[in-house]
Amino acid sequence: MGIDNKDTSYDSLYKAFEERIELLAKLPKMDEDNSIEKVIKENGFSRRDFMQWAGMVTAMLSLPSTFTPLMAEAVKVADRLPIIWLHMAECTGCSESLLRSANPSIDSLIFDYISLEYHETLMAASGWQAEQNLENAMHKYKGRYILMVEGGIPTGNEGSFLTIGGHGKKGKDIAIDAANDAAAIFAIGTCSSFGGVQAAAPNPTGAVPLSEVTNKTVINVPGCPPSEKNIVGTLLHYLLYGTLPALDVFNRPKWAYRLRIHDLCERRGHFDAGEFVQQFGDEGAKDGYCLYKVGCKGPYTFNNCSKQKFNQGTSWPVQTGFGCMGCSEPDFWDTMGTVNEPLKDRLYHTTFGGLGADATADKIGIGILTVTAIGIVAHAAIAVIKPPKEGE
Repeated sequence: MGIDNKDTSYDSLYKAFEERIELLAKLPKMDEDNSIEKVIKENGFSRRDFMQWAGMVTAMLSLPSTFTPLMAEAVKVADRLPIIWLHMAECTGCSESLLRSANPSIDSLIFDYISLEYHETLMAASGWQAEQNLENAMHKYKGRYILMVEGGIPTGNEGSFLTIGGHGKKGKDIAIDAANDAAAIFAIGTCSSFGGVQAAAPNPTGAVPLSEVTNKTVINVPGCPPSEKNIVGTLLHYLLYGTLPALDVFNRPKWAYRLRIHDLCERRGHFDAGEFVQQFGDEGAKDGYCLYKVGCKGPYTFNNCSKQKFNQGTSWPVQTGFGCMGCSEPDFWDTMGTVNEPLKDRLYHTTFGGLGADATADKIGIGILTVTAIGIVAHAAIAVIKPPKEGE
């Protein structure tokens, strides 16, 4: 009975996706002489590579494999949704992560292909022409465009810490105006999502998240930088569904930020066994032991880094031997403490009461850093009780 209902539900969803793609296909293309298939082929990717990528994204969004051809079709109409990308107080690292890989990935090629109406780093225009491009795009695609914002929003001294262009517009005002007429709003990176390093104490510029300067819903895609797959995946989710994705308490898409780094970590078995790196370069480090005692913030951080990885899926910080810094969490510069030290004064929910290692972001919510009866410090202390291994 349950299976039949599920199949029926998927059939209905598939039909809805088909209708959504047909609707988008009727909108004008960015370039009539180009296509995503042509772009991918010119960069050395085969049709098989493209379909494998589509299958990966389909699985990433928790859809059945039967949706893979539909995902491929969705990508082909990705340029029908105009995108305005704003840079606020940031380092451009999120854009660099997406676009500056050694060899173009399919994710970055798709991002190059979409109708990117405004992006200060990529466009040729500058000065008054750049300002005019932004104003024209906002007017032409009013109510239709997707707004992506990279960087925190300075509000100190009435926002004057970020003043842009010949007309001296404040970044805060530009972000508010662009958000007002956007169909969907994505905060790309931790700075835009939560304030980032600009908002770290003492926060001299009064930097705040994008969500604090607009009353519209903002989808946060945090990370310093976020995975390119999380950026493109969130965009494709909106393209397919035409609605915002399911979000956790910090407005992060659950499909990407549902579980903790700790839950998905390849070193998790060593944590459970009480096997920890005591200092960088010791025998435990060589054997791939848990990095909690040298500061890993994986137990407090929600992200899919260990699954998606970075540098075209090559590796991620914990795999290389350095602990998670918690960069996708609110105020991580202040709340995660010293980088190479564990958070001794904060415990995390355990399996007791159903809030255990597999608990999800929406279950734990804002209470993730509150003290509980049994937590990670007690767990880590097992290593002190257990006799050291030979050579330690």
